[in-house]
Amino acid sequence: MGSLRSWIGAARLRTLPLSISGIIVGTTMAASQGYFNIVVFSLALGTTLGLQVLSNFANDYGDGVKGTDNADRIGPARAIQSGLITHKEMKQGIALTAIATLVIAVLLIYTAFGNDNFLYTLIFFALGIAAIVAAIKYTVGNNAYGYRGLGDLYVFLFFGLVGVYGSYFLYVHELDAIALLPAFGIGFLSTGVLNLNNMRDRESDKKAGKNTLVVKIGAANAKTYHYMLIIIAILCFVIYSVLTAAHWNEFLYLIALVPLLLHLKRVVQNESAVLLDPELKVLALSTFFLSVLFGVGLIL
Repeated sequence: MGSLRSWIGAARLRTLPLSISGIIVGTTMAASQGYFNIVVFSLALGTTLGLQVLSNFANDYGDGVKGTDNADRIGPARAIQSGLITHKEMKQGIALTAIATLVIAVLLIYTAFGNDNFLYTLIFFALGIAAIVAAIKYTVGNNAYGYRGLGDLYVFLFFGLVGVYGSYFLYVHELDAIALLPAFGIGFLSTGVLNLNNMRDRESDKKAGKNTLVVKIGAANAKTYHYMLIIIAILCFVIYSVLTAAHWNEFLYLIALVPLLLHLKRVVQNESAVLLDPELKVLALSTFFLSVLFGVGLIL
């Protein structure tokens, strides 16, 4: 069995702050309206982290089996690629993580809705199953949608709409259209992280037959796409604040726009795929920083 250090590496800890950004935003929007439950918050974090680790394990397995993770790849070597974890071990890790995540998700749904909201329970259970299946099918299997340029849609839906708006609904049990704006914002920023990853790996993905959206549209268009994702995400947050803010502190998150815009400048001017790798961390942590400041501003 792979060592604990190997499994921690396969879990890709640097991706975890980004994954909880949506929960922070959704929870603090609800808290600012007087809705908060520490158990719901804890279980929502557990579910999201489980899904992220599951996705990372599945990505390691899928790309490892298909040979996409090879010597041509620029990013950090993966567990299967390095021989630190076998195919069989990773499949077991995926199964255990999927089961644990589903258990946490069921506890979350029951805590949020109890026995009185069967329809909500059914909808969120279906969303939970869909999220688990989508996390695995991104690179695993003959019809892996990540190999057909659909990964961006998955990230936008589950990290943005489900992560933010879903967590918000767990508390308030009501629809509020204005809350979609921050959900879109986090969705676009999260999609930006995936796009950046695919920009970095464009050449190796192309050789391996992994037809990500970046491979399909080309490097130049991928830069334009990245620019649009970040700018539209910023606009979503600003428009939300303009429409809802009652105090100046609700614009506190604007501080996070500085590293975001500097990141955008470096990516647009970039001519080397190698230099895109550190920008993944910059964008992920900037998104997390923005979500924390946004939340703090709402509940101060």
